[in-house]
Amino acid sequence: MRAGWDLPPGPYFSVVSFRRAMSAPERRRPSWKLKFHRNAVLMWQDEMAGTRDKIIIVGGGTAGWLTAAYLARRLGTGQAGGVAITLIESPVIPTIGVGEGTLPSLRLTLATIGVDEADFMRSSAAAFKQGIRFRNWCESGGSTPHEYFHPFNSPRALGGHALAPYWGLNREALQCDYADAVTPQTAMVEQSRAPKRLTDQSYSGPMNYAYHLDVHKFAAYLTRVATALGVDHVVDHVEHVVQDGRGEISSLRCRETGSHTAELFIDCTGFGGRLIEKELGTELTEISGTLFCDRATAVQVPYETPDAPLASATVSTAQDNGWTWDIALPTRRGVGYVWSSAHTDEVQAEKVLEDYLGAMPSGASARHLKMRTGYRKTQWKGNCIAVGLSAGFLEPLESTGILLVEAAATLIADWFPRRGRLEPVAKAFNRAMTERYENAIDFIKMHFHLSDRDDTDFWRDNRRSGTAPDSLREKLEAWQFRLPTQYDMCTVHESFRHINYEYILLGMGRVPDLVDQAAAFPHHAAALREFQAIRIAATRAAEALPDHRALINQVQTASFAAQRPAQVSH
Repeated sequence: MRAGWDLPPGPYFSVVSFRRAMSAPERRRPSWKLKFHRNAVLMWQDEMAGTRDKIIIVGGGTAGWLTAAYLARRLGTGQAGGVAITLIESPVIPTIGVGEGTLPSLRLTLATIGVDEADFMRSSAAAFKQGIRFRNWCESGGSTPHEYFHPFNSPRALGGHALAPYWGLNREALQCDYADAVTPQTAMVEQSRAPKRLTDQSYSGPMNYAYHLDVHKFAAYLTRVATALGVDHVVDHVEHVVQDGRGEISSLRCRETGSHTAELFIDCTGFGGRLIEKELGTELTEISGTLFCDRATAVQVPYETPDAPLASATVSTAQDNGWTWDIALPTRRGVGYVWSSAHTDEVQAEKVLEDYLGAMPSGASARHLKMRTGYRKTQWKGNCIAVGLSAGFLEPLESTGILLVEAAATLIADWFPRRGRLEPVAKAFNRAMTERYENAIDFIKMHFHLSDRDDTDFWRDNRRSGTAPDSLREKLEAWQFRLPTQYDMCTVHESFRHINYEYILLGMGRVPDLVDQAAAFPHHAAALREFQAIRIAATRAAEALPDHRALINQVQTASFAAQRPAQVSH
């Protein structure tokens, strides 16, 4: 990264001038000029001996503090030759939290930062999440509502062969949903089992998992972690952004603490994009014609008793003009309705929540949130990078918010341009993050587009071909006669794998017609034995794994086994 001096050549930068001055007759009684030369050269020598690139992150919350903590660990803040990081956040802007769910990638991120899993869970009021249960996303055709499960476990395989085709060809005989057939995780969720035991190592266990957490407590925890790693925390208002002749940011002027300079600025200021949009003018690519939900109405729901069963999966229930989330934390549930302002309003949204809950909790008031959906194709411009809501926002159906922050922070750390040119890195970063967002849009839209619901304009509009991206329509056309494979994922910058598409596709009843290809799947007997083995494994796992609430109670006073060093690609 560039040193950032931007000074014209002159005697104050000249070692020759310094030596000349030291050999002058007045060297025994240094003049102010000599002192100036000496101090300048000493500063220059110190800078060149251990250059410390400086990053300023503007904005806190989960995006700002997760980025700060991750970069501090990866780039060596507080160590010789490390990067200096300052986070500036306003004392009055609240943290925005729409959902409280995460994806399994967060485990590697936290392990990389080096935090203890149990300490993180206690501090963030976290519980385990093993997937998402989808209810009423399709017409059931009977008295029982339609439901399917998107687990975090990968499907079991038969040697090198996928089991999905064998389930598709034998589903009538198997009499179970796809997720039930290929992983024991469904049984864990149904029986309120945890995905691991206290004796398992931090960030690992028999089942794949993520977390439900309190985003405000999580941000506060990350603040403590990042500052302990050497991040400088400034609580102040940014009142003016100073740009240089190249149109890059040179400094920020704050109300109380004055001027702050850096080589790289990271914008975590939320939907407004204080730096990336208001100062640098990058545009947001709107997606309201694809993903309609742009509002959320949320409420906190206490448990009736402290020992109530603790769910380990998010419940997503389709509603007339959107969907509700139901997330279990140790001391409460977070429940919200994500809806389209083009199809309904706040009054109706509160009624949907009330109907879902049976009645609003005593003394609780619903919180209404406006969500600016879209993403920037230029998230890194000049020496400024947008991360989090300032980079873009996709409605929270599949918990992509924190995932995309993790992706951006990882790329910044992997590609950090120490005293190098920013332009090539910025170009690669923008391409990678654009692919991330566009692929995530495909995946989220598929949930709505595949629905056979026809009861409201919201669902009818979602089913219209013109509201789905071309890339999604091409995938779905190919998957009419075959299942998704890894080769359908055209970039490494995927937010979801082909198996995730498979869980949704088959869960919503879109089973490809494989009859004409039956000869390509000759291992029926072995596949049926494997399905039986998975059922047996589910029974054994349920016996071996603890009750979810019981484990969370244990974690309040105990820790998991020490973790192995995180495997991180540099």
